[in-house]
Amino acid sequence: MLIPEGQLRIWLYVPPTDLRKSFDGLSALVRTKLQEEPLSGQLFVFLNRRRTQVRILYFDRSGYCVWAKRLEQGRFHSEPVRGEKQRLSWTELQCILEGIDTRSVRRFKRFSLPAEKAHGVS
Repeated sequence: MLIPEGQLRIWLYVPPTDLRKSFDGLSALVRTKLQEEPLSGQLFVFLNRRRTQVRILYFDRSGYCVWAKRLEQGRFHSEPVRGEKQRLSWTELQCILEGIDTRSVRRFKRFSLPAEKAHGVS
């Protein structure tokens, strides 16, 4: 499965996607619609219209990988947003994949390092 590495960025492509697309089609969507570089090592998440299937495109050091999941019952849920892409945290992605409705999740304030200290800049 996927293992988070440091500051891994995860992008959800918000509009429904034709999941018959494979590596080339999904990477073209990343370049044209998300305005991101598919070779960057980031994760790109796509859902079908019925929200019963998900595909995750990412590039490891040797090539493209596509991870897919199809639900037999239920739907994948995520917060409604405007625009074509939404940034997800690793936890939000796992919630979506496990069937947890992220719209109803209560978020509490957590400690985090200031941006310059988190990246080692003094």
